[in-house]
Amino acid sequence: MVRSGNARWRVNVLQTQQRRTYQAVIGLEFHVHLATRTKMFCGCRVTYGEPPNTHTCPVCLGHPGALPVANERAIELGVMAGLALNCDVSERAVFARKNYFYPDLPKGYQISQFDEPICLGGHLDVPFGDETIRVGITRLHLEEDAAKNVHVGTSGRMHGSVGSLVDFNRGGTPLMEIVTEPDIPSPEAARATANHLKDILRAIGVSEADMEKGQLRCDANVSIRNPDGSFGTKTELKNMNSFRFVEKGIAAELQRQEEILAGGGRVEQTTLHYDPETDEVHELRSKEFAHDYRYFPEPDLLPLELSASYVGEIGERMPELPDAMRARFVERYGLSPYEAGVMVSDRELAAFYEEVASEADPKQASNWISGDFRALLNESGTGVSDSKVTPGHMVELIGLVGSGKVSRSAARTVLDVVFKTGERPSEVVEREGLGSVEADELDGVVDGVISSNPDEAERVRNGDKKVVGFLMGQVMKATRGNADGGRARELLLRKLGS
Repeated sequence: MVRSGNARWRVNVLQTQQRRTYQAVIGLEFHVHLATRTKMFCGCRVTYGEPPNTHTCPVCLGHPGALPVANERAIELGVMAGLALNCDVSERAVFARKNYFYPDLPKGYQISQFDEPICLGGHLDVPFGDETIRVGITRLHLEEDAAKNVHVGTSGRMHGSVGSLVDFNRGGTPLMEIVTEPDIPSPEAARATANHLKDILRAIGVSEADMEKGQLRCDANVSIRNPDGSFGTKTELKNMNSFRFVEKGIAAELQRQEEILAGGGRVEQTTLHYDPETDEVHELRSKEFAHDYRYFPEPDLLPLELSASYVGEIGERMPELPDAMRARFVERYGLSPYEAGVMVSDRELAAFYEEVASEADPKQASNWISGDFRALLNESGTGVSDSKVTPGHMVELIGLVGSGKVSRSAARTVLDVVFKTGERPSEVVEREGLGSVEADELDGVVDGVISSNPDEAERVRNGDKKVVGFLMGQVMKATRGNADGGRARELLLRKLGS
């Protein structure tokens, strides 16, 4: 069921969060680097982490007489994102000059879109708990990114720095701004919205959306509606660099606004920064009135004419969206919505899973891939495509466990080795002696554990089931973890008459 986010938050206020007496009104603004090879209006390469000011030219440095040329691939990616977010793609879109002066903007203006953006309207259906929240999309427009200010000092921010430097490598990078309606009901839902949007953008190849590289930045507009239904004053939280900080920053700002109103004060329109070390928000600058950017059409760029056939052709090439893939995984493979969501969050992981599930039990494949395999990927910082573990390896490992030839705990050890070496699981089992203990051998091990621990065995006979775990630990220790846990427990309880 899709529900209005604000309605849900009102229920939360009354039922589970009585401290909050006001209704949250939250909208998000996302700035997303598009996955292009070159910049928005010039041929300079888009790079990350390279020496400062090594990928610049007269166009992105704003030299007089240098003329911009729109990046066709960036426009295509903007249309793809709009279609994925259920937006209306405009038949005509116009680039405009957004005029303001700042060291990271060499021209004194930013080429952006204003009254005629590439996409309008749309919505994002965000899975949240047991329901879905529909978050409206106000607009999606294309622009160029500004350069990067590097503040010299311990904080890394302007406040407390001893100076600032400018790296123009980022200047001119194709940027997409996505603005949501204020439909987001809580800090937790804001985090879920950001995560879901990231999954969609990655799935369709519009952006890598890596926040550590600055490819996805998020601002939040936060206010609280009073009990009489009137709107409160909006404040803006800028440049939060993780989704966890988006959630925590919004929560801190809501609490600040509520405390101001509870004390009889008035919330002022301002721009804020969230400090994760202190879990507090700090004012960056007052914002009593909206900036007058003096927008006017960019005279050096023609309007974009986006025909229905052009948009339709892009739509036909769109890959499967996460929501559709999640539903398909639930129906075809019998996964829970959560399990399917884990797979869908990484398109490479989803493709890996489908290969394994075509030859092995889908539920077991999900357990192994979303659990042990994904943990190894995360710990090593390795991508699925770079891993030495192939779908064939995983199918073989699942088969070994299913046939009882390898215990679940021993199979984890096998997977660790395969992840490092790329060997076949059966080869590792044979070389390391990790095969399951045979029935006769296990019977003897259980007898030995019972005779070596008579007090604990007697307590089990008398009904103390808590001690079974200790005895099982001794069995697994004696077999080096190679015993089948279920068989060993069944045998132990049977011999103890319990």
